[in-house]
Amino acid sequence: MPPHVAAAQQYAARVAAYKPRPELPRRRLIAGAFGLFLLCVGMVLVLWVPAHALVRDLRAHGVTVAATVTGVDKKPKYVSVRFVQGPESENDRRLSEYAGMLPDVRTGDTLLVTYDPENPSRVLPRSWVTAPPANLPAYGIGALALVFLGLAIAVALRRRWILRTPWSDHPLHGPADPQSPDSTAVRLTKP
Repeated sequence: MPPHVAAAQQYAARVAAYKPRPELPRRRLIAGAFGLFLLCVGMVLVLWVPAHALVRDLRAHGVTVAATVTGVDKKPKYVSVRFVQGPESENDRRLSEYAGMLPDVRTGDTLLVTYDPENPSRVLPRSWVTAPPANLPAYGIGALALVFLGLAIAVALRRRWILRTPWSDHPLHGPADPQSPDSTAVRLTKP
């Protein structure tokens, strides 16, 4: 076989085996994913900390009394109750939200509530004080935060892998270093 045919076959094999360098993930993608992770962590803290602080305070200093539901919004955005007994009797109060949630009650229902005697506007149903409901918004946003953290880590590791892996030169263009004249690439021009 003539030498130029063998060289052309070698060149064709190199072109077929050539894998271009993948596109490098941008730093702003990593920063954006990490920023979304931090935003989700902040939202989890906003939903988690005040709700548990309210429950902890009502367990420690709360007074439990019977109350009648006097008003409920359809969403519900609020639930108003009137204390039936105790020093705050005949006063209307709105139930405090627990992580953005309110109990599913109707006007006229009777339930036990626990309130803070120093600040009677802090009121929760007794069942929520003894066994708080699952904080589903916080759990959902926490799972989303883990997804964003995993994305940021995966993209950062891929970027690092691409930067550390040596990639072969394209056979058509020869070596990346223009200073080395001893290129092994086959020239496609006539002599």
